Amino acid sequence: MKKVSKLEAVLWNIAFPGFSQLLTGHYIKGISFVVLEFVMNINSRFNQAIMYSLLGEIGKAEAVTNYQWLMFYPCIYMFSMWDGYRSAMPADEKYSYFPFVFCAYFVTVGLMISPIVTIFHIHPGPVFLPMLFLIPGLLIGFLLKFLLTKKLHTKQLS
Repeated sequence: MKKVSKLEAVLWNIAFPGFSQLLTGHYIKGISFVVLEFVMNINSRFNQAIMYSLLGEIGKAEAVTNYQWLMFYPCIYMFSMWDGYRSAMPADEKYSYFPFVFCAYFVTVGLMISPIVTIFHIHPGPVFLPMLFLIPGLLIGFLLKFLLTKKLHTKQLS
């Protein structure tokens, strides 16, 4: 089994869910993530939505997107990243899951409301709005991790 850094684990899973698990020798888990990603991607038509979004064809991106399938994507994607991170983190690190969990929550909400949201007369659609929703997910997740770690540290000192 290859040991990877936390950053390497997350970056491989950003590239494709399951890659860091395969890299570290967790083959069943890695193959499961890869298969889940393929199934969700094909059934949601996510690659077509990404292509149309990058071309500025947000209406076409919305038309091809199967939201029922795509709503699974953020949770599997973020869980895959957290699992890779977890396998590389020190055993005593606490609350590392908060940023990943809150990103999954917020990206899913961003996806669900994407058909009706316009920001400054720009309609981001089913790809870009969920990406923007990563920001509050990360902020809240890291803030909670910081506060709870500080509270745990203070409790241990007393």
